Amino acid sequence: MVELDKTNFDSEVINYTDKPVFVDFWGDKCEICKQLMPGVHGLEEKFSDKIKFASLNIGGARRVAIGQKVLGLPTMKIYNGGECVKTITPDKVSSLEDIENFIKEYYETL
Repeated sequence: MVELDKTNFDSEVINYTDKPVFVDFWGDKCEICKQLMPGVHGLEEKFSDKIKFASLNIGGARRVAIGQKVLGLPTMKIYNGGECVKTITPDKVSSLEDIENFIKEYYETL
């Protein structure tokens, strides 16, 4: 999983065109983010043939998160061709299964 920050977000996500990019937006104070993280890393093994996986700790990149309209944590987004094409927000994330289904819905269209 690519670790994103404010210096590489554009090159690794917005300007990346080889395949879609899944971004896990998380924070140090978000307990559910930290609980889900090992499972999210596991999903990379399942879907990395068609989707690149990355994560952004918003602690050092608040402006990036605000610019991407991340209003709560955990938020996950899928980008394709520099555009956000799918988002799952905190109110829809209660388990790893929710995240896997979110990815599958998009993955199966590729």
